[in-house]
Amino acid sequence: MSGALRLVLGDQLARSITSLADLDPARDVVLMAEVMDEVTYVKHHKRKIAFLFSAMRHFAEALRAEGIIVDYVRLDAPDNSGSFGGEVGRAAARHDLHRLVVTEPGEYRVLAAMRDWQDQLDVAVEIRGDERFMCTPERFADWASGRKQLRMDFFYREMRRDHDVLMEDGAPVGGKWNYDADNRQPPDLSLAVPPPLSFAPDAITDDVLTLVGKRCADHFGALADFGFAVTRDQALQVLDHFITHRLPLFGTYQDAMIEGEPWMYHSHIGFYLNAGLLLPAEAVRAAEAAWHDGHAPLNAVEGFIRQILGWREFVRGIYWMKMPDYAGMNFLEADRTLPDFYWTGETGMNCLAQSIDATRRYAYAHHIQRLMVLGNFALLAGVRPDQVNEWFLVVYADAYEWVELPNVSGMVLFADGGYLASKPYAAGGAYINRMSNYCGNCRYKVAQKTGPDACPFNYLYWDFLIRNRPRLGNNARLGMIYRSLDKMAPERVAGIEADAAVFLASLDEMSADEHGRQQ
Repeated sequence: MSGALRLVLGDQLARSITSLADLDPARDVVLMAEVMDEVTYVKHHKRKIAFLFSAMRHFAEALRAEGIIVDYVRLDAPDNSGSFGGEVGRAAARHDLHRLVVTEPGEYRVLAAMRDWQDQLDVAVEIRGDERFMCTPERFADWASGRKQLRMDFFYREMRRDHDVLMEDGAPVGGKWNYDADNRQPPDLSLAVPPPLSFAPDAITDDVLTLVGKRCADHFGALADFGFAVTRDQALQVLDHFITHRLPLFGTYQDAMIEGEPWMYHSHIGFYLNAGLLLPAEAVRAAEAAWHDGHAPLNAVEGFIRQILGWREFVRGIYWMKMPDYAGMNFLEADRTLPDFYWTGETGMNCLAQSIDATRRYAYAHHIQRLMVLGNFALLAGVRPDQVNEWFLVVYADAYEWVELPNVSGMVLFADGGYLASKPYAAGGAYINRMSNYCGNCRYKVAQKTGPDACPFNYLYWDFLIRNRPRLGNNARLGMIYRSLDKMAPERVAGIEADAAVFLASLDEMSADEHGRQQ
């Protein structure tokens, strides 16, 4: 019996990936390829491309150290076809292999392509499930069956039970499933936030940085001061650093934002979880152990575990259950073009400028910056979901469609009409002022509700509710807010609508005069 060609994608860098499970080093060949199709189907942040290419090359070297044959195709290889399918076909011919083993990818479009390869490439294709996750698509579908609405909190409880995480005698430790009420403290400016763990580029990473700088010069983002982990050992160090130095205060300040401090107490392991260098189960168990050891309080540990075992698994389940239709949803009929300042950072709104600058520099912003600043503005302004989804997929190094799309279309934009979230996560300037120090250095005045100097979030919030009342007026969780709107004096409502109209018209003018996405 001849061997198999085993394709490993850039977000599958786990030795335990199913495509490598029964590998025979004497007969099998591992294929890894840097292809332009994946670099440019959206023009990913330079830093994301560099991270993945370096991590891929390091992973290939680790496999070779085991005695495994790795056929690695670099982006600048002269005969590179530019696509996964093209490289599978070329590698199968080079090695005279007629069987391909792959693990299902994280994007529906890639899976659709894989399903066509058997007919197109003269290879027998075996697509295996991705067992890195803690909930299979089948388990999720079983849980979701018969439910009119899917709520993460109830799914999370099932996952806690399934995996016996933070459980005691069949009940949650501490007596509660969720400690989110303890995790909403505003920033304490006296705190000394520990700097993130960073790694100096080695020769492999230096080569990648040079390549990306040349071949992807017109892509968004910066490469300076690259310090990502690019091996499993380094990723494990990042996890340990978080558990030791950041987890104890993670819960309390997970929603806080401070000017000039993009990292805060977050873990920064999403890059590594989503690329395969870390496994979710080991992150969950490390945090759980920190609570058992008395190193971190329950509110921090539970909040962190909920993000991984709850939310991360939840959005993946929705993605695979609802694609491909989910990608086209636009419940609020939003039709505005994404403002150009999402690419340039050139806006007088300091909260947006701070979040976009961090995104450009690091291909990272933490979840409240993404949801309640960048996402909230797009929601209130009525920006098209497809354009917002593309932006999030482009700019963040941890973004893959399976996690990005449900978060943005479902959580951020309410484009699915409430399938994922029970209400839109809309907020005015008061929320941002409470959870950050951004407003003190802003051109606009957060305490001012109307007029040219008012924080645009203030009138855009109410304008969003006014213009979307036909679609949101019957939402039970918005009933009190709409009753407050109904009590407003007509002249105030008219002022809100007038200010919003002027501001949104200025966005449209800027978009029409767009001067490019390059940085």
